[in-house]
Amino acid sequence: MTRFRTIEISEPAPGLEGLRFVTVHSAALRGRGDLTVWCPEATSARSPLPLVVLLHGVYGSHWAWALKGAAHRTAARLIASGAIPPMALAMPSDGLAGDGTAYLTTPVADYESWILDDVPAAAAESTSAVDPAAPFFLAGLSMGGFGTLRLGGRHPRRFRGLSAHSAVVSLEDLKPFLGSAPPWTEKVEDPEVGNVLTRAGVEPPPMRFDCGLDDPLLESNRALHRRLEAAGVPHRYEEFEGGHTWPYWESHLVETLRFFGGILEGRRTEDR
Repeated sequence: MTRFRTIEISEPAPGLEGLRFVTVHSAALRGRGDLTVWCPEATSARSPLPLVVLLHGVYGSHWAWALKGAAHRTAARLIASGAIPPMALAMPSDGLAGDGTAYLTTPVADYESWILDDVPAAAAESTSAVDPAAPFFLAGLSMGGFGTLRLGGRHPRRFRGLSAHSAVVSLEDLKPFLGSAPPWTEKVEDPEVGNVLTRAGVEPPPMRFDCGLDDPLLESNRALHRRLEAAGVPHRYEEFEGGHTWPYWESHLVETLRFFGGILEGRRTEDR
C-alpha cells in the first residue's frame, strides 16, 4: 500500500541515464514534493540497494545534484570500476518554500519528516531496487550540509553515515544567502549543528565533511572541526582547492561515495 495519497513516477527514457522523476502528495509538506531517483543498471546489483540521499542548497531543487552536479554519473563510474558497492541515489527538493527551508520542522510544513520518512518511502515506491528499511546515508552541500549534519545529530540511529560539502553550520551562516524571509520562526530547535553533534549521550553516525579553501564558509567549517575534536567526536574533515561552486561539489562527491562505500564494506572511515 502506498504511503502517499498520490504519486507520479516517470518512466526511464532514452537520454535520461536511468534517472526517474517522482512527485508525491506529502502530508509532511501539506502538498506535493519532488525527488529524482537513480539506480545502477547492473542486474547483478544486490537488492535492496543502500540508499544515499543528497540534499541541495539554497535556490535549488531536486534536479540540481543530477543535472548540475552529475551525481548519477559519478556514482555509475565508481560502481563500474569497483571503487564502491552498488548504491541508489535519491535527490529530493527541500520543500521549496522561500529561498530554502534548511530542512527544518516549521509552522509551514515538516521539512524534517519529509527527508527522514517520505523521501526513502517515495524512492522505494519508484523502484523495487530500494527498500526504506535498507541502509540509509545522508549527504548535502551548503544548506544541504546543514540539513545533513543537523538531522544526523538529531536522529543518529536513522543513518549509516553522513557527509557534508561546504556546509552551513548554523542558521546565522545561512542568512546571507537568503534574499527572502525564511519559512521558519526565530525559535528553531537546534539552530547550530555543533550543539547537536556534541550533545552529551549522543553518538553521531560515522561522518565526514569538507570545505574549499576559497569558500566563505571555510572558517565556520574549521571551527566546527575544532569543536568536534575538543569534544572527542569521531569525524573526518578535509580541505581542498576551490570555492562554493558546482565544480567543487561535483568533484568531491567522490569522497562522499567512497566514504559510504567504506562503511558498507566495514573499513575504517573516521579520524578524530
